[in-house]
Order: sequence, then structure tokens, then C-alpha cells
Amino acid sequence: MKLTTALLGAACAIALAPAAYAERGTDGELKLTFPQAVSILNPFLSSGTKDVYSSSMIIEPLAGYDASGNLIPKLAVEIPTLENGGISADLTSITWKLLPGLLWSDGTPVTADDVVFTANYCMDPAGGCAQASKFDGVASVEAVDASTVKVTFAAAKPNPYTAFVGALSPIIQKAQFAACTGAAAPTCTDQNNGPIGTGPYMVTGFTVNDTVSMAANPNYRDPMKPAFATAVIKGGGDAEGSARAVMETGEFDYAWNTQIPPDSQAAMTAAGKGQFVVAFGTLIERLEMNMTNPSPDLPEGERSTAMHPHPFLTDIRVRTALSKAIDRSILVEVGYGAGGAPACNIVPAPAAWASDNTGCIAQDMEGAKALLDEAGWVVGADGIREKDGMKLNILYQTTVNPVRQDFQALIKDWWTELGVNVELKAIDPSVFFGGDAGSPDTFQKFYADVEMYANNSDGTDPETYLSQYQCKNAPKPENQWQGENMNRFCDPAYDALVAELSGTRDIAKRQEIAKKLNDMVTKDSMIVIPLVHRGTLSAHSNALGGVQINAWDSEMWNVADWYRVKVSLRGGP
Repeated sequence: MKLTTALLGAACAIALAPAAYAERGTDGELKLTFPQAVSILNPFLSSGTKDVYSSSMIIEPLAGYDASGNLIPKLAVEIPTLENGGISADLTSITWKLLPGLLWSDGTPVTADDVVFTANYCMDPAGGCAQASKFDGVASVEAVDASTVKVTFAAAKPNPYTAFVGALSPIIQKAQFAACTGAAAPTCTDQNNGPIGTGPYMVTGFTVNDTVSMAANPNYRDPMKPAFATAVIKGGGDAEGSARAVMETGEFDYAWNTQIPPDSQAAMTAAGKGQFVVAFGTLIERLEMNMTNPSPDLPEGERSTAMHPHPFLTDIRVRTALSKAIDRSILVEVGYGAGGAPACNIVPAPAAWASDNTGCIAQDMEGAKALLDEAGWVVGADGIREKDGMKLNILYQTTVNPVRQDFQALIKDWWTELGVNVELKAIDPSVFFGGDAGSPDTFQKFYADVEMYANNSDGTDPETYLSQYQCKNAPKPENQWQGENMNRFCDPAYDALVAELSGTRDIAKRQEIAKKLNDMVTKDSMIVIPLVHRGTLSAHSNALGGVQINAWDSEMWNVADWYRVKVSLRGGP
């Protein structure tokens, strides 16, 4: 058929139409790239964000947080409140109702017994749960009936949205994990690497520290979702390579954690194939000070445990000197530009919860030197400080990442000026954040003096985040190195204040206590040295629709709503 003159005169434009998809699985494959490869798909056995985010596509909590930090139901009918009767008047219990007809991806029903089992799994004293703080204060979890779960607390709990809320605390299937409780938990490779879930996707293949392959869950509760028939997460490489694979080559649809300098972001954006998306929540790039001795001369099982205090980092003057020597403004300029700000708090947001602590911002090299002098560390002939025959040597570890290596180089220069001998170590992020109890290079095991990474709380109330620094949460052999208190800080006064926060209802008082807890681990003790308040930065293709960057929960919180932007022909006059 020949085109007529009239048809030739009509403008025929190719347009990107963000039309909703028609049915499940019509948009082909969703391709994600993580510079930190996934090591396990069970967030109860890993504190690595890469593992938590990837598993959130498969297993889900009762509730989560949207992009604005608001609570939203996931597997629950609604968010329990005092008003709807879901929270008891004395604040000692919360009752959740499961959505009717919920199925696991294997087609079996989701019941209250699965929720009860999940709680017992994480709270088992013989095991090691990376998310134990989510269950702080929980006295019992019981199935009222097949679709109703009651969580009872040991005392009034003004913030009961901890257990089963957010990507850190999903529900796992009792039938699949029944033989995986306690000390057996990390031995269940098949279960941990292929959990049966309720999420929009299910695992079809997993190569540890490499690739996760998924297919649309045929039993997902919304029959129209997800739009993609399959999904794959390819891990490894580096942040710049991941970003380039979306922004320049178009090989992938989404790149998580594109932690690259501002000039690289601008150059990649110019290609016109994708966009960087950023959200500010509570993400803090920080240094953690090891309060225990990581010396390899100690027997395995005793290194970096409370059995052996650190030979010099237990002196607050040394820790404070290390902080004073750092110019955080230069770190921001080099690493993040408008995507970061100098930070002295581990809880930088929301604003009402953030301490007015700004004393660390200005570099004070002379003050740092004076503190080391006061502590008895004398500069030797080689320029390295020493005391009682010991050199001031620091092993400073972090992950392989261009921004972090820039930070390491700058901080090493400043500390060298202080008279500190600094050895740098960069570890594959898949290993560092992997949670493997047998590896010497995880951030939980902390076989170094200082380590650097970013961490944040989920949701806008930092109670569970701050409770991580309780004495009981120190990683150690007895809990398979799965504790959350990486630096082994232990202060009964801190633990008592956490308990007070847990039982405080008045919001202004809660904020006041949270600020005190923040200050106790930062300016008062310097066991954590915050560096930069980072935005959560990722990248997605212009052909990927539905993305809403979320700094309060998993970035994949609404992955069921992602779709391929259709290319269509439009006619016009």
C-alpha cells in the first residue's frame, strides 16, 4: 500500500508513553546492576544493604514505608492504631490482620503461624540474627487465628512498628525454614539463597556474589503485577561501571548505589539515556572505631571481642584527635557535591530528631595534635607517634569504591600529619557486607582498627537504629558474628536510655532522648565519627517507569509498580 499525500502531510511522532501495562509479565526482563554483589537473600543473616534490598523483591514485611516515610501496609490489611483498636490502650500489644487469600509463591497459604515462626527464628538465643534490634522488647508473638497475629511487649511500647515493619524484618515461610533455626540458620544454603516469598518476584537462580535471577511470582496478590516477566540483578564491578551501564550503554534498567563523584554524574547524564535519582534520609558515611583488639596475634575467636580491649582506641583523646584532624567539607566537595553535607550526627534527619551537634565540622589539626600530646603519644624520629614502646599504627578498611578510596587517601594524609601510621585496606563490597561468618573481611567481624561505610535507619523514628549500639548487639562468635554493634561499644547508661526511649510516648520527649543517644556515640564518646550526610543516589533508564526513590525503606519498595515505558507512534495534524 502506498502512502497518500494526506498521510505524508500528517506528523507522525515517536513518543514515550508512560501508559500502564496491561497484564503481568508483558514487559520482558528488568535488569538491575549492583556494584556490591548479592551474597545472601535472607536479611536476618546479613546487615548488607545489597542483600536487604535484593531480598525485598522476594520476601516482604507486614508493613513498610513509602517514599515520604509514611507507614503503609504490605501483607497487612491496615496499619494498626489506637483508633482502630490494633494497638492496646496500655500500649503493650499490637495486633496485625493478614490480607485475605495471601499465598506464598509456591501456592500455599500465608498464615499467622509463618509470622510467629519468623519472630522465633530471629529471637532464638542459639542463633545470630542481624536484625535482632527489630524485636527488642517483644515478650511474645502469637497466632490469634489463621490470619491474626498479636505481638505483646514486655512493657508499654509507644512505637510498636518495629518487628515485621520495613525491609529489615520480612516474613519467612515456616515450612521452608523449619529446620533452620538457632545455630543451624547459616547452614541452610538452599533456603537462605532461595527463599519462598510473597513479593512480586521469586528466585529462579542465584550465583553467590554474582547474579540473582528471578521470575514474576504467579501467586502475587495483584494479578496485574509485576509488569516484567523476569528480573535479574547482576552484581560486582564498581559504582562507576554500574552507573555507566544504565546512563551510557543502556545495558541495564536500574543501577543501585551509584556512589560516584559529581563530575562523573554530569558527564553520564549528558548521554541522555537515563537519570540519577536522589533522596535524603538518614544515610551517614562514617568511621567506626574498634573498641576491641583486632590483632592477628590473638587466637581466632578472641580477636575483636570484648575479651581484649583495643590498646589505644579505648582512649577518647585518641578517637577525638582522629576526628578533629578531618576536614569534612573537603570530603563533601570531593565525593558528593550537592549530594552530601558535612555531618556530626548518626541521626541527621528528620530535622526534629537531629541533634544540634555541629562541633566536628571545622578541622582542628592543632587541637588534634595537642590531644595526642596530652595522651602521651610522642612523635618519634620517624615521624610516627609512640607510647610505652607501641607505635600509633592504624589499619583503616573500607570497600572498593572510587569515592571511598578518595576519602581514605585524604584521611590518611591528615592522620599522617598527626603522626599516625596508616595502612589502607579496600575490600570487595560483596565480601565486606556479605555477613559470611567464615570470612575475615566482613564489617561485622571488624578485623581492623577503623572501618568506613554508610548506614541508616529505616522509617522516620530511629529507635531500633539507635538500639543497635546496646552491649548485647556486639558481633561475636556466639552469634555467628551477626550483631549490629560493629565497634563493640558497651555502656550500661546507653542501654538504660534505649530502654527509656522504648517506653516513652510523648513525641517531644522521644526526640530529646534520641538526640542524647546520638550524642553519646558521637561527640561524647567518638566511637562513631560521622563524615557525610549522603543522599541515596541511584540511576535508572528513561525507559523505566514507576520508580520512586525511597530513603526510608528498600529502594525496591514499589518494584511491583515498575514498568517499561512504551514507545508508540502518534499521529497529529
